[in-house]
Parts: sequence; C-alpha cells; structure tokens
Amino acid sequence: MHSNFAREGSKMAHPVDVHVGQRVRQRRWMLGMTQQQLADAVGIKFQQIQKYETGANRVSASRMFEIAGAMGVSISFFFEGLAGQAAEGEDARGDVLTDREALQLVRVYYSIPEAQRRRLFDLARVLSDAA
Repeated sequence: MHSNFAREGSKMAHPVDVHVGQRVRQRRWMLGMTQQQLADAVGIKFQQIQKYETGANRVSASRMFEIAGAMGVSISFFFEGLAGQAAEGEDARGDVLTDREALQLVRVYYSIPEAQRRRLFDLARVLSDAA
C-alpha cells in the first residue's frame, strides 16, 4: 500500500477509519439511536458498530451506504472535516460534536417543539451576548 498510515499486521487504526467512526458515533448520538438500533437497521451485530466507531474495523462502501441511509445523511457526512483535520492537525477534542454533553444538548434541543425551541434559542443568544 502507498499510504504512510498502512501497517501490515498492525493493530493501529487508520486515521480515516477513526474519523469515519467518530462521525458515525456523533450522528447516532444526535439521533438518540443505540448501537443495537443502528446494527438492527443495517443487519449486523452491535459489536460490529462498536468496531466501526472506534476505527478498529474499516467500514466498507456498501455498509457505509446502508449506515448513511439508516441515519438519514449522505455518505459525505462521514468525511466532513477530514481534509481540514489532516491538513491542520486539528485536535478532535476541539470539535463540539465529540463532546457527549454537547450531543445530548443538541438531541434534547431538537426534541423541543419548534415554538419553544425558537424562544430557547433567543434566550441562549441573549445570555451569550451578556457573557
């Protein structure tokens, strides 16, 4: 293989596989979906979802297509931010979508009826301006 990251027989996950796995986990959390629910939706065992999310196993193109469909996103969603990360060496911890609390907040926010959500958003904007 031509990649600097490829290591025959190595247990080290490829950075692209790790990034894709993180995006799968982020989207799953935003949807409030369990690993079991995602696995059932694509016809695999939840342990395989765990391996995808950690980057331990590479997601095939056909499986990525199925996962994207089950999660209501395009395949490109899983690669968003990858080019900038590789070019700038961005730390994944700086991404708000890697924070479990932030993901829970987004999920809860979208579960609120639209009229109340708009008022909550306006309140948050006022509070952030005051800070």
